[in-house]
Amino acid sequence: MAFYPLQIAGLVLGFLGMVGTLATTLLPQWRVSAFVGSNIIVFERLWEGLWMNCIRQARVRLQCKFYSSLLALSPALETARALMCVAVALSLIALLIGICGMKQVQCTGSNERVRAYLLGTSGVLFILTGIFVLIPVSWTANIIIRDFYNPAIHIGQKRELGAALFLGWASTAVLFIGGGLLCGFCCCNRKKQGYRYPVPGYCVPHTDKQRNNDNA
Repeated sequence: MAFYPLQIAGLVLGFLGMVGTLATTLLPQWRVSAFVGSNIIVFERLWEGLWMNCIRQARVRLQCKFYSSLLALSPALETARALMCVAVALSLIALLIGICGMKQVQCTGSNERVRAYLLGTSGVLFILTGIFVLIPVSWTANIIIRDFYNPAIHIGQKRELGAALFLGWASTAVLFIGGGLLCGFCCCNRKKQGYRYPVPGYCVPHTDKQRNNDNA
């Protein structure tokens, strides 16, 4: 199968995107405490994630606590949890399908067309995973920025963008690129097969030389 480096690059990027998606889901640095002003002495730092919040006080080790109640969570947090869990599951399925479509893996026999379709499906799932990651990350960032510039919210309740959000955006870009490479390979392979093999039911016109040979 041609374009073999394209397959490897797409799957490697998809794997990196899956790892980034999982790390984004688990890390608590979605929202971090904001320190507004120049004369503030920092005694503690707060981290808030999808599953837990953490606090690091001066000269004290990091302490984390899982959210005790599901009903007390905000709708944005519940939605972000659901979308990120779906994204992790989709990325894993996409990676397994892509591995089955590789030439060295004997999952589909020697059918090149089936392998191309598997890789194309894997690419679509990676792109879909990127969309599922992009929605909660961007939504959370929008809420943080909106609350930060809201004068009605107390300074102690303001938050800033955490490292997990930037990791989520980076993972989205990697997933889009990896999925695009796999989809591009599928399209190129289909075009190549379309030129090499005649379409069933299509009659190729005979040339004059072929007609003379047939009459002879």
